Amino acid sequence: MSKTIAQAFEFCPACGSNNPAAGSNPLNCLSCSFRFFFGPVTAVGAIVADPEGRVLFIVRANDPGKGKFGMPGGFVDAGESLEEALKREVFEETGLKATRLNYLTSGPNNYSYKGVDIPVTDMFFVCEVESLDGMTAIDGEAAEFHLVRPTEHELGNMAFESNRLALEHYLATSQ
Repeated sequence: MSKTIAQAFEFCPACGSNNPAAGSNPLNCLSCSFRFFFGPVTAVGAIVADPEGRVLFIVRANDPGKGKFGMPGGFVDAGESLEEALKREVFEETGLKATRLNYLTSGPNNYSYKGVDIPVTDMFFVCEVESLDGMTAIDGEAAEFHLVRPTEHELGNMAFESNRLALEHYLATSQ
């Protein structure tokens, strides 16, 4: 059974007191008056396309969405800009060096991990890379790579709805 991130906070992170209102947003600790709002975390995704209009898909090696299609991307670390995070994630997942990034769109996502649902705001960029040669999964996130013109097969088998919507937006605006 899955629970929201707010429900996962059964104890105050500041003083450790029991949180009788677990699941409420914000968390209001009755013992120490600590207050915490459960907002979304930030993630980035790269749409990497070649001159022929083929788009780079990864097949996810891990849950959530193991075996489904995704795009290079991931969570933004503290202290990183969106652009720095995207370049890092593209390299970690593909071994490719991103050069030019153009913001495309954003969308809400839900990342379910070990029974906790984490709200995410995904930011998508169209990304150019130095070369598509030598792709390799450096951090083990990608099981395979596919460079194809997106069809219903790929769009219907995306690990995350936000990725599918971003790709549809890209396809509609890049024609």
